[in-house]
Amino acid sequence: MTQPWLHIVGIGEDGMNGLTPATRAVVEAAEVIVGGQRHHNLSDAVTAERVAWPSPFDALIDLLRAHQGRRVVVLATGDPLWFSVGARIGREIDPSEITYHPQVSAFQLAAARMGWSLADVETLTVHGRPVEQMIAFIQPDQRLLILTTGADTPAQIARFLTDRGFGKSPMTVLAAMGGENEARFDGTAETWTHEVPEFNTLAVDCIAAPDCALLPRVPGLADDLFQHDGTMTKREVRAVTLAKLMPMRGALLWDIGTGCGSVAVEWMRAARYARAIGIEPRADRRAMAAANALALGVPKLEIVDGTAPTALDGLEAPDAIFVGGGLDRHVFEAAWAALRPLGRLVANSVTLESEQVLLDLHHAHGGELAKLSVQRAEPVGPRTGWRPFMPVTQWSLIKR
Repeated sequence: MTQPWLHIVGIGEDGMNGLTPATRAVVEAAEVIVGGQRHHNLSDAVTAERVAWPSPFDALIDLLRAHQGRRVVVLATGDPLWFSVGARIGREIDPSEITYHPQVSAFQLAAARMGWSLADVETLTVHGRPVEQMIAFIQPDQRLLILTTGADTPAQIARFLTDRGFGKSPMTVLAAMGGENEARFDGTAETWTHEVPEFNTLAVDCIAAPDCALLPRVPGLADDLFQHDGTMTKREVRAVTLAKLMPMRGALLWDIGTGCGSVAVEWMRAARYARAIGIEPRADRRAMAAANALALGVPKLEIVDGTAPTALDGLEAPDAIFVGGGLDRHVFEAAWAALRPLGRLVANSVTLESEQVLLDLHHAHGGELAKLSVQRAEPVGPRTGWRPFMPVTQWSLIKR
């Protein structure tokens, strides 16, 4: 059986005094300690070779492997498996070679300071990540605990809240929790002016104004929330399309002919860590897709300049594929070959020619066909009438 050679230790603001006796003994016996300057300061009484986080950070695994055979300790903040370095190391190094020593996390400490139940809050991190990704979690009466990326992050989040009609939301920044320099800063989003320490945790109690922007995570956002040129998958059809694509945690979507990115954006909003690659040959539409992704809280949308099937070469295999138009046999064959087992493919068409392609593919491969017809009530002079959209033929199937 493989013996663990690497110890990943969570440490808090109380330093070595906050560790259990067994964990403290592990750190004191270390030959090599890897961590940030803050971690080294918290354990400065221990005699060991000190190694800083590498730059670029991707070199961390090679750095650790280079010390295999010695007593190696990695110091992390709080729980090393909760939005921390421990999870990343565990994906690259066999877990049987690692012993984890968790400490009370920043989320647990913050929840205790706020008197909030962790089961009833959303826990997020924007540390070293685009801050815009928290936008998707702004909901009425939602409580958020956020690991920030620096001293400026709370003010940036305050602007996001205020711009979306949540300016009355109470905000609390907690810093150095559990240490002698613990500090707390309270305010509201619309009046936030505090200067806070670089390393902090933010608590937000989202309070919605009557005219706030309601942005649910279920598919079907209003069309006017997207920048578009008129060519987009409309709200009602988009909701049905996403239901067939089945967004799941961490799953990858190919959005072929992404246009303004409405389907890809809603896919990423609908499930934690869902990813999407939009393939779009027009520069103006790629720009709209990027702007929509940023505004709606999914800044990690990847956008590829190209046309299927050529642009599909070399992309990571997807869990779902959406083709909003232009599906032909060559595109289908390339997409279907790349799709992972149990992957979902959905194609929509509005022209008779593209509908015939779907009919032929359905005859050859099975799946489900549906005709979607949407009408919206709109003014007709002084009265109101039904305004129909072009009907959409939708073909969907699962790769078994």
